[in-house]
Amino acid sequence: MSYRFYLPRKEGGDQTGKKILAVDIGGTKTSFGVFEVNDNKLSLIREETFGSRSLGTFEEILQKFLTTGNQGMPDVLSIGVAGPVLENKVTLTNLSWELDATSLKTEFDIEKVSIINDLEATAYGLVGLSAEDTVPLFESAETIRGNMVVLAPGTGLGEAGIFWDGEYHRPFATEGGHSEFAPRTELDVELLKYLQQEDEIISWEHVVSGPGIYRIYKFLRDVKGNKEPTWLKENFKNNDNPAAVISHAAMRELDATCSLAMDLFVSYMARESASLVLKHKAVGGLWLGGGIPPRIFPLLKKDLFRQQFIQNAHMKHLLEKVSIRVILNSQAALIGAGYYGAFGADK
Repeated sequence: MSYRFYLPRKEGGDQTGKKILAVDIGGTKTSFGVFEVNDNKLSLIREETFGSRSLGTFEEILQKFLTTGNQGMPDVLSIGVAGPVLENKVTLTNLSWELDATSLKTEFDIEKVSIINDLEATAYGLVGLSAEDTVPLFESAETIRGNMVVLAPGTGLGEAGIFWDGEYHRPFATEGGHSEFAPRTELDVELLKYLQQEDEIISWEHVVSGPGIYRIYKFLRDVKGNKEPTWLKENFKNNDNPAAVISHAAMRELDATCSLAMDLFVSYMARESASLVLKHKAVGGLWLGGGIPPRIFPLLKKDLFRQQFIQNAHMKHLLEKVSIRVILNSQAALIGAGYYGAFGADK
C-alpha cells in the first residue's frame, strides 16, 4: 500500500532481526503471531489462534503459547485489544480480562510491551497489506489526501480514525461503536423500542455487529410477525453463529426475512459509516474491516450501501467523493500490532 504511516523507528533505527510477538484479542478468539523484522518489513514465522475463553486469563494463554514454541522469547510484545486503552492498561469490553503492560513486562521478562486498541492496530495493518488484501467497494474519481477512518463490525463494532498531518497518517482509537443508535424511520423507532427491553441505551454496536444481525432478525420475526420456516429454525439449532445463518440465507435469497434483516444491517452500517466519515472529515477514504464485511461483500456491492452512505441533508457532495474499500485479510489487526510493536513510538 502507498500510505506513509507515522512509525518513527522504521526510519530512525535498524530493527533487523528483532522478534515481535503480536497479539489480536477479540471477544471470540485471540490470535498470536511471531514476526521477524527484515529490511523494515515483517515476516510471519509462527501463528496460533485460541478461543478467548479457552483458558481463564490472557496470561495463561500467553504462557501456553510461549512454552509450546521453539522460537525463544520475543523482544517486543504488542497487543491489540477490543477495549479503551488508557496508559498502557485496559479492561476489555467483551471479556473479563484486565491487562497492564508494566505487569506483563515484569512477569514474562520481555523488553518492551505495548497495548493498543484493536482498531488502531487494524489501521496500522494497512502498512503491511498488499493490493490483493483489499477490494474496492467504490472508487472516487478524485484522489484526495486526507484523514481516513476504519469501521469494523464483528463480535462488536470497532471504529478508528487515521489523521493526516500533511506528511504522515497517524491512527488513533475511538469508542464510536458505543455511541447511541440514531433511528431515522418508523421501523427504526420500533426496533429501538424492542431493543430497549434489553438495554436502556442502544448503541450502534447493538445493530452493527454479528449479534446485531440476530437482534434485527428476531425483531422482524417476533415483533413484525415474519414467519420462520422449519429449515431455518433447524439451521439456528445446529449453528452457534446465527448471524452467519442469516447472512448465508440472504445472499442466496432463500428467505425473505433474512434478506430484510441484512438490508437493514447494511443500511445501518452505511449510515454509521457516513457519520464516522463526517465527524473525522475523512475525505481520504473509508475502510471496512472486521469479520463481517468480507463475508457479505456481495450484499455491500449492491446499490443499497452507497445509497444509504451518501444520503445526507447537507454533505452529500462530500460523501460522494469518499472512496470505500473492504479489508479482506483477517490478519490485519495482528499485522498492525506487529508493525506498531516493531516501529511505533515508545509510550
